Amino acid sequence: MAPPSKSNSSTKRLLLYCVAFVAVTVLTVTLLSRRYSPGTKTPQSANSRISPVVDSSDKAIFSAYGRSESCKSCHESEYRQWRSSHHGLAERPVDPALDSAAFSGQPKIIHASQTSDVAISNGTFQIITAGLDGERRAFAPERVIGVDPLRQFMIPGSGGRFQVTELAFDPNHTNWFDVYGEEDRRPGEWGHWTGRGMTWNSMCASCHNTRLRKHYVETDDTYATTMAEMSVACEACHGPMAAHNKWQNDNHQKSAARAADPTVKHFSRDQILHTCASCHSRRAELTGEFVPGDNFFDHYALSIPDETDLFYPDGQIRDEDYEFTAFLGSRMHAAGVRCMDCHEPHSGKTRLEGNALCMACHATGKPLLPIATQAGAVIGLAPIIDPLPHSHHKSGQPGDRCIDCHMPITHYMQRHGRHDHGFTVPDPLLTKEAAIPNACNRCHADRNIDWAIAAIEKWYGGRMDRPARARTRILAHAKAGTAKSSQELLRLCRTETNGLWRAVSAGFLRRWTGDTNAITALIAATDDHEPLVRAMSVRSLEAVSEFAPANRVLQSRLTDPVRSARVDAAWNLRQSVDTNYPAGADLLAYLRYSGDQPSGAMQTGIFEMDRGDIAEAIRYLRQAVAWDTNSAPPRHALAVALSLEGKADEAVEQLQAACRLAPRDAEMQFKLGLALNEAGRPDDARLALEKTVKLDPQFAQAWYNLGLAYNAAGQTGAAIDALVRAESIDHEAAQIPYVRATILARLGRIEEAREAIRRALERQPNYPEAINLLQSLDR
Repeated sequence: MAPPSKSNSSTKRLLLYCVAFVAVTVLTVTLLSRRYSPGTKTPQSANSRISPVVDSSDKAIFSAYGRSESCKSCHESEYRQWRSSHHGLAERPVDPALDSAAFSGQPKIIHASQTSDVAISNGTFQIITAGLDGERRAFAPERVIGVDPLRQFMIPGSGGRFQVTELAFDPNHTNWFDVYGEEDRRPGEWGHWTGRGMTWNSMCASCHNTRLRKHYVETDDTYATTMAEMSVACEACHGPMAAHNKWQNDNHQKSAARAADPTVKHFSRDQILHTCASCHSRRAELTGEFVPGDNFFDHYALSIPDETDLFYPDGQIRDEDYEFTAFLGSRMHAAGVRCMDCHEPHSGKTRLEGNALCMACHATGKPLLPIATQAGAVIGLAPIIDPLPHSHHKSGQPGDRCIDCHMPITHYMQRHGRHDHGFTVPDPLLTKEAAIPNACNRCHADRNIDWAIAAIEKWYGGRMDRPARARTRILAHAKAGTAKSSQELLRLCRTETNGLWRAVSAGFLRRWTGDTNAITALIAATDDHEPLVRAMSVRSLEAVSEFAPANRVLQSRLTDPVRSARVDAAWNLRQSVDTNYPAGADLLAYLRYSGDQPSGAMQTGIFEMDRGDIAEAIRYLRQAVAWDTNSAPPRHALAVALSLEGKADEAVEQLQAACRLAPRDAEMQFKLGLALNEAGRPDDARLALEKTVKLDPQFAQAWYNLGLAYNAAGQTGAAIDALVRAESIDHEAAQIPYVRATILARLGRIEEAREAIRRALERQPNYPEAINLLQSLDR
């Protein structure tokens, strides 16, 4: 049985859309023992599903926390290191002793087209800048985020909000700057300091504080945010310790017993890694309930290399991606290295300076910890490296340090340089082939790529032709959409030993789910031992969720032991999943939690649309558009809902706006073409489809619809050419050669029509329309 064809789309309806993210949500212990059984309970109404209720359990939760001051008397050294660390100062109240310099004697702050000032008035710090209405006025900050190399200030807003300024103070250069550089964000935009993109409650608070509870109330668009303690305190990493304090106080005279404190939780190395990852990652926060010791993938959807520009194909960070994803893809992580091997946890600083840190393992070939692989546990040895001949740079000069080449710095927020934790090998050849940056040319900006390639070839020769280079080429091809990518990805998905890269290959295979081999590989990958691989495989099966084999495996993943994969499956089955059972309930919990941002409102709207409540869908999608007027995806989704409501002209307006916002997005142009046809504007529809295939010449579905449009306009030659092009790209869809056959038959080109029908029947042997057409031609 063949999978549903990607070419079976009507030019009459705007029914297809894509979603850029999926959900992971909370599952209570009491529900874990219950198996999913569809149809045994009646789903809740739409309003009761989405309407949030503020949790009243703060008192019980926070009573388990002892607060950092209670740690000081017994753990003085650790407390002292933490107190002045970036974690200890992650968030704090405004303090004249620390902040007066930022507001005294500062010149005007010129940022893009705007001018702002800072001042002290009657002892109150002020930032004079444009507010939501665009008028300049004085705002009094109450809290500070960060310490070095920049500090941002928090200004109280309406509805329990705090808004974080885009203006930041650099304590090293003692000057103010805009974290967005010359990007001229304006009042009313999502990303302006007064917009939802800079709302502390949902964008910053959880990682700058301890056990934060967001408490968003959808009904009046307000927050009642609470926390156990301000800043990243002791219990942000150790978990709640009030019971520990009590036990130690009760047993303070029993020195032998004190060491056997039953209240202390001893976390594994991976549990510690997951705690660090909860903030040191680019991810969607999906539950708001992570505590130390939990599995990261039970609470977050991790961003990984994909078709977007978040990462480079070799895993290097590109956008503001933090550390975790790159580290997961590294040989260091695969060898069993974890955060605390290199970082002292209380100060956050590295344990040793310079190359001494790396040489602690690489000078001796130190045995590494046992690590789990698909073949079982193995123990690796750190390769022995002599830094001087290895680096080919003079001792003490730039390029001599291991991190100069293997952990290059990328600057974010204008001033914040962050080391890439992928521990990649500089490869100028990949720069030339796929525009992936390399550490050589980052430093030697005055030299060209060919110079760097020649130097690397001279120094390392054939050693550069390594598996990571081959993998990067495959993913670069996949990102570009080249025809051979599917087979390369299939091989990578089966043979790659690193879980992150299996997940990446599974994610890229989403584009090729018209191929049964890709579906088979993704179905197999849903049983991978790594939760990220299972989640990405489930996610990629969304387009073929009605195909019986895929549907069966998605149903089975509704009981996956990890929430991310479980709820990804629920999202794919959202039209029918029972929301009274674990995975469906988790999906609704995520939609409720994320509903304060345009992305959450958009996904909720799509959920309601697919459940059949179009009016409710339009309400949420209009809200998403209003909250982020400069984003194309919410307008795209709203256009789909408007089309289903029969409001074709409004759908066209939304898609035209989306295309202006994303002029290089072929998918948007394609949907605009469908919407224009639906609105009775076939000539405009044809032009939009022509633009689509110029943007993406490998867009088979667009070529197919363009062929239909040409045929409707009487341009049969152009129609046949477009259908041939679609057929050459999509090797599975039977409808493409069938439609071509109908045109050829009408033109009297009978033998060509028979050949096209035979092609259709090779793809789908029981295709009734093709069989009937062939029989009619043979009479």
